[in-house]
This record gives sequence, structure tokens and C-alpha cells, in this order.
Amino acid sequence: MVVRSRATASPVGAAELAVEGRMFVALAVLRVVVLAYAVGLNLYRGVDRFDHPAAGYAVLAAMVGWSVLMIVLTTVMRRRDAGLVLADLAVALGVLALTPVVKGPWFEASIPGFWVMAALLTCAVRFGTLGGLGAGLLIGGLDLAQRQEIAGTTIGNDFLLLIGGPIVGLLCRSLQQMAHERDQAERAAAAAEERARLARVVHDGVLQVLALVQRRGGELGGEAAELGRLAGEQEVRLRSLIRSQDAVLDTAPVELLGQLGRLALRPGVEVVVPAGTVDLPGPVVAELVAVVGACLDNVTRHVGEGAPAWVLAEVLPDVVVLTVRDEGPGIPPGRLEEAAAQGRLGVAESIRGRIRDLGGTAELTTGGFGTEWEFTVPRTSPGAAG
Repeated sequence: MVVRSRATASPVGAAELAVEGRMFVALAVLRVVVLAYAVGLNLYRGVDRFDHPAAGYAVLAAMVGWSVLMIVLTTVMRRRDAGLVLADLAVALGVLALTPVVKGPWFEASIPGFWVMAALLTCAVRFGTLGGLGAGLLIGGLDLAQRQEIAGTTIGNDFLLLIGGPIVGLLCRSLQQMAHERDQAERAAAAAEERARLARVVHDGVLQVLALVQRRGGELGGEAAELGRLAGEQEVRLRSLIRSQDAVLDTAPVELLGQLGRLALRPGVEVVVPAGTVDLPGPVVAELVAVVGACLDNVTRHVGEGAPAWVLAEVLPDVVVLTVRDEGPGIPPGRLEEAAAQGRLGVAESIRGRIRDLGGTAELTTGGFGTEWEFTVPRTSPGAAG
């Protein structure tokens, strides 16, 4: 029987969505301003002088209605999907295309005027630089194509639309990236503070108990001596963790494959890595090595001391794939869920939790042939960005 399970991390874009939300609020204000300008200018110049005045009033009413709808949808209902943004652009192009029909082929100013800026900048905010550039090309191209005579001011206005869209898109993406990095720094600082607190707790309690068990085990001898030896090993590991907690914010690159190669010093462990180097931020490498180490600890605990185990590394352009395999009896169906229900969260937190925090996936395959973990972590994961 084969049991498969998968843990997948879904990207968190709270910071990016917050920036986008504020940009859409600003666009709502812009819509009101450019709408008032377009309607007021058309009324001042005289809609009755259009070739089709009734159609002119209808187009202005449609502009008002669509602007109100977009403001409600994007700010109150917070709907900002790609379909709505493209529909906004299509409406702007449609109103612009109606100008020669409503005003006559020899018009000087289009009916929407600067009202099309709202759709242009909405595309820039939603789709970035390329979205702003594409919308600018469509609006500017249509404006020029339907004119009988092209004045210098018309070319200048369309040129400003053409460069304004990409610039706003670039600024929006830059703000989103900055917000994301700020959130990362805040989370890292909070993690460092929490680790410092846990280190104090561990030092005040657990380490003293482990030291006592090690000393008394050596005095008693026999099986107690082996228990004392294991307690001593755990004491060393915990002290190393405490000493390293101050470096939690250090993201200096560390070579991953060399760190994995050291695991071959364990009895029965064979490590196979490709040629070359893979540099990732130190915390990411530490977490990956800890995950593999946790898997090997499980092999020792459940299969036996010195049981054969293999660690394989595969380096792809966008991801790193690590595989840990043994030839033990496998994990019985439901055993992991039962352990989690009993409060033993080793697999859930030591393995899956670490991989999830790195933005990767953890896939478990187990059966009578043994147990195999496969970890796929993006090289530009939340912990690896930089």
C-alpha cells in the first residue's frame, strides 16, 4: 500500500494587495476629477453644436454611469480582477471611437478628453509597466487614427499618455516590492525576538535537565549511560541553536550543496549532489539542512541506527529539489494524523512547516518499500529573495 500526501504553500500577497488597494482609491479620486473636467468642458463648448447632440448627451451620461460603477466596484466591493480592468479600457476606447460619429469627422477635441487617463492608469496599476504601455499605445493610436488633422498638441497629449502609463506601472510595482520587503523584515525581526525568548526558556530549563541526565547516566552506567549520551548530544544541539539565534537576520549567501554533503558523516547516509555550487541566503540553507536532518533523525529512530538512507539534490533554474529516501517499513496509514492529534507535531512542523515557510512543497511517498520525502523549494522563495 502506498500513502501519498502533499503540503503546498500558497503565496501571501497582503503587502502587494494593500498597495494596490490604495492606488485604486487614488484612481477613484482621479476618476471624479477627470470626469468633472470632461463633462464640464463638453457642456461649456456646447453639446448642441455636435452633429448628433442627443448622442452626445448619452455618451456623457454613459461616462458618468461607468465612472460611478468603477468606483463602487474597485473601492467599495474591492473587485479588481483583470476582466474588469480590461472592460474599463474597452469602454474608454469605445467612447473615444464614438467621437467622430457624434461630433463629426472634423472634430478638434475628443469627447472623453483626459477621462481616458483613468482606464490607462488602472491598467498600469493592475498589470504593471507593460499594461500601462499597452493601454497607452491603444488609446494614443486610436486617437491619432481617427483624426482628419493632427495638431501638435494632440501628439503631445498622446505622448504623455504613452510614457505616463509605464511610469505609473513601474512605480506601483516598486511600491509593492518595497512593501513586501518591509513585511519580510518585520517578520524576521519578530522571529528573532521570539527565538531569543525561547532560547532563554530553553537555557533556564531544558539544558539544565539534559546536563543532569547526561551526568547521572554516566554515573549509573548500562542503559542509563546510553540515555545520558543521547541527552548530551541534544544539549550540544540546543546550545548551538541558542548561539546562532542572534544571526537569524543574516541573509549572507551560503553554499547549499556543501552543507548537505556534511550529512554524509552520519552512519549509513549517502549524499548525492550535482557538480557546481548553489548559493542561497543563510537562513534558507539552514532550514533546508534542518529539514533533511529531521528526516534522517526519523530514519535512525524508526528504522535503526546506521540504517541506509539517501539524500539526493537536483538543481533546476527556478527550484531546488531535495529527496530523502530510506528502505524501512514505511509509515502506516493514518499514523501522521494520529501523531498530530496526540500533540506530536514533528513531521508537521519540523518538516512540512519549514518547507511551507520557504514557499515550497513537501511530498511524502511511503509504503512497504520504504519512505521518500521530496522537497521542492523555489530559489526565489520568500526566504530566498535577495
